[in-house]
Amino acid sequence: MATNTSQEFDAVIAVCKSLFLKKTKDYGTAWRILRPASITDQIFIKAQRIRTLEEKKVSKVGEDINSEYIGIINYCVIAMMQLELNEQDPLEMELATVQARYEEKVQETKELMFNKNHDYGEAWRDMRISSLTDLILMKILRVKQIEDNEGQTLASEGVNANYQDMLNYSVFALIKLGVQ
Repeated sequence: MATNTSQEFDAVIAVCKSLFLKKTKDYGTAWRILRPASITDQIFIKAQRIRTLEEKKVSKVGEDINSEYIGIINYCVIAMMQLELNEQDPLEMELATVQARYEEKVQETKELMFNKNHDYGEAWRDMRISSLTDLILMKILRVKQIEDNEGQTLASEGVNANYQDMLNYSVFALIKLGVQ
């Protein structure tokens, strides 16, 4: 069966973006109050829950792994948007502005994914979903360390690149789980 990564990516993102925009209509841009470390911790909570569900196979709150990966994607987009905004920018943003920024961050991340897929030959297709979860957790720990070091790195990518990788790993997991 032939695969079309671009179409699969777009289908997953359409699900995530739809939920994000609905929540933006419900709640506004309340997420603007979050500091970078708080966003990272939200992603950590979601990834840790996925790992727990992968190991225990039972959910007591009724939300499945798919919804957690969707949450990771949306929090990664929030993080990337927040990195460009500052405290002087308004907390409340127009829906059209949020949507445009969301699409911009996703497009940048998709382009990175294609560049990496070129070099890695879509190796993610042969990976276990649990490995993608572990990679997300590792990236979170890296971001936490960079945040603890006040953004200073000696030889590493910055936090934005790590958020992009987490977003892409989550998309890969959702593609493998059949979300579209």
